[in-house]
Amino acid sequence: MHFKFLKFVISRLLGTIVDTIILWILTQYIFFSYAGQYLAAPAISFEIAMFHNYVISYFWIWNKHIPIKVARDFFTRLVPYNISTLFGFAIKMSLLLLFESLFRWDVIYCNIAALLISGVVNFFLSELIVFKKYAHLSGNNGKHTAIRYK
Repeated sequence: MHFKFLKFVISRLLGTIVDTIILWILTQYIFFSYAGQYLAAPAISFEIAMFHNYVISYFWIWNKHIPIKVARDFFTRLVPYNISTLFGFAIKMSLLLLFESLFRWDVIYCNIAALLISGVVNFFLSELIVFKKYAHLSGNNGKHTAIRYK
């Protein structure tokens, strides 16, 4: 699990870079109001980074938990992954707004601090819910099945 957590941290650092760049673009060129900069822009940048992180999680971090990689499985797991990251997003946004009101930091610094804290929650949601480990078994007639470990 330690190696998996290291992979998770690396992928989330890349996701943080994606999130931060998108947030910067949105706050510099598209949104100019408080609601745009502190609500809409972080929501959009987070969702883009979520998809980036999901692709890395699916194909690199938890790839051994997925017995058969097909488009249907990819998109089926995307739904609970997105829900779990939306839960992490709620934590992130709460912290972002808290840091802004307490410390009056720029949105970029509030976002980075909030991402670091909410990332731990997202790791455990991914490990325990989205990418539960499966065993790959060959069934009759060469068909493959998967059994979920409990």
